[in-house]
Amino acid sequence: MRLLIARHGLTTWNTEGRFQGQTDVPLNHTGRQQADALAGRLAGEHIDAIYASDLSRAWETATTITAHNNCILRAEPGLREMSFGEWEGLTYAEIQERDAQLLAHWEADELNVSAPAGETLGQIAQRVRTVLERLIVDHPDETVLLVAHGGALQVLLCLALGLPPRSYWQFHLDQASLSEVRFYPQGAILNLFNDTCHLENRK
Repeated sequence: MRLLIARHGLTTWNTEGRFQGQTDVPLNHTGRQQADALAGRLAGEHIDAIYASDLSRAWETATTITAHNNCILRAEPGLREMSFGEWEGLTYAEIQERDAQLLAHWEADELNVSAPAGETLGQIAQRVRTVLERLIVDHPDETVLLVAHGGALQVLLCLALGLPPRSYWQFHLDQASLSEVRFYPQGAILNLFNDTCHLENRK
């Protein structure tokens, strides 16, 4: 399987440094321009299946791509961003001021500790792994595009490459970036990572 991985375009909360999680924040004007540029980049690609998080910032990015591609878009809630519960809508500084002890505990053990009413890294890894394993079975020798969120896709890259989920912070994905992983019986190869050349003329 050839897996194309795209992060959604920019939102206002991205620019403000707010934890978005599963709050349904839409793309802003720049984000829509980025989605258009990404769609143009992918217009010449043969894609057999497209899956996107059902949160609007990812879904809108994906629908922009499908406007240039005849492939059917499928919603995949398993690709939603990590839930940050009561921290969503807050900046890091605001969380530190309001919940410093839990924030430190979370940073020390994201795998098992969550924000209040949120999700642990272990939980997001479990649902992303379920999606990835299903795609590998359902789409052998096909090209699949995923449109989702930074955290979820960084965890997916770890799982694909045999790294522990806690290494997700070592992958940075820009808004509307494109990456590619190819899967073989021996393992996966990262062929392209965080490519944003299609955005250069949009800056």
